[in-house]
Amino acid sequence: MARSKAATYDDQRESILTKAADLFAQRGYHGTSMNDVAEASGLSKATLYHYYRDKDQILVNIAEGHVTRLHDLVVEIEADPSLPPAKRLEVLIVRFLQAYARAQSSHRVLTEDVKFLPEADRERIVSRERAVVRAFADAVAVLRPDLRAEGLDMAVSMLLFGMLNWMFTWLRPDGRLDHTTIAPMVCELFFHGLQGITVPKGVKAPRKARPPRA
Repeated sequence: MARSKAATYDDQRESILTKAADLFAQRGYHGTSMNDVAEASGLSKATLYHYYRDKDQILVNIAEGHVTRLHDLVVEIEADPSLPPAKRLEVLIVRFLQAYARAQSSHRVLTEDVKFLPEADRERIVSRERAVVRAFADAVAVLRPDLRAEGLDMAVSMLLFGMLNWMFTWLRPDGRLDHTTIAPMVCELFFHGLQGITVPKGVKAPRKARPPRA
């Protein structure tokens, strides 16, 4: 008779992924061992292997889970009948930054560590990422059909993702700005250019200027 899974099995798997994502984000994929993941999860190494066969499987689950949630978010926004097409891109930007804020370690893993996966897993995840970018390109084309006519809608979308995806490299978790505060600034900069940016209310200037991080 097959042995049934404990009621907490799925919760434990998700907890392991959360701990592993934090470790990968802090130490890098190659700098983290299964022993490290087991210790962070409060498990023995033998128990960890009951949930995941190896580190590759953990990485696949983190990256694929994150990009799938982003793809599902795109589908939800596209299917919203109350949302005018011209408003879709702005909502995508704001909702994506909110999603990134809730999953900063997973997002960093998706951005930096997918290259370490076996080819089949990497291609499947990258394919889902491309579908997300195409959805942004479709939203761009609604506002600027001339860009699509010139074959520039994907390039413009990738420029936008350059702002969104790498924000974690400079946005300090304990800083005066967070993903929610900065989302309107991203929209203004993208839609209107530098002259369109307005200073968010309630954000105080720093006491001492710091050089920007490259």
